[in-house]
Amino acid sequence: MEEKTADEIAAIFAAAGDSVTLINKDANFAAYQSANPKDAVTTETMWKEMIERNVKHLETIKDYKKLDDTTSIWTSESFTDIDAAITKGKTLYS
Repeated sequence: MEEKTADEIAAIFAAAGDSVTLINKDANFAAYQSANPKDAVTTETMWKEMIERNVKHLETIKDYKKLDDTTSIWTSESFTDIDAAITKGKTLYS
């Protein structure tokens, strides 16, 4: 396995934005239902599991290391939005 390139790291960081958006778009399950009226299949439990998966995904991304398994792959990226989404997400599924 090789170290991640700058382009790969940028793509990972950009993709993390999808999880941030998903977590931030709904204040609660009722808001999710209002925003997705045709989704009669998703239960509140399923919604909470989806939020939790995305929080864990963001936590995993934050913890990515180089091949030395010590040094972070991240350099100057700002994790402000990711940290806020993790905090918010935990309140949604707890």
